[in-house]
Amino acid sequence: QVPLVESGGGLVQIGGSLRLSCVVSGFSLDLYHIGWFRQAPGKEREGVGCISGGDGSADYVDSVKGRFTISSDAAKNTAYLQMNSLKPEDTATYYCAGVRLHGPVRRPDCYFNMDYWGKGTPVTVSS
Repeated sequence: QVPLVESGGGLVQIGGSLRLSCVVSGFSLDLYHIGWFRQAPGKEREGVGCISGGDGSADYVDSVKGRFTISSDAAKNTAYLQMNSLKPEDTATYYCAGVRLHGPVRRPDCYFNMDYWGKGTPVTVSS
C-alpha cells in the first residue's frame, strides 16, 4: 500500500488554477506534517510549502506565497495544494511527503527527513 498518493495534476494555461490532492493511508494525518515539493526537468527538487496535520498551520516558500494554499481534511486523511495564478515556472512534477512532527508547522523541519513520499503528479503551465 502506497502511503501517499497525489492526484490533480495536468495541463493548465498561464494564470489558471489547479488543486492537487494527497491522500494519506497507513498513518494518521494529525500526527504528521505534510510537505509539498516539486521538481522541474533538469532541476533539483524544492520545497513548496508544508502543513501541520495537527493544527492546520502552514508555511510557504517565497516564490508561491499569495498564490498557493495548503489545507488538510482530517476526516478524509487528505492534504491539498491549491495553486492559483500559475506561471510557466511552476511547471514540474509535484510530490507530497510526510514527516512525523507534532504541533504547529515547523520550518525547516517539515522539509527534511521525510518518512513517506508519494510518486508525484505532473503539472504543466502553458500559454
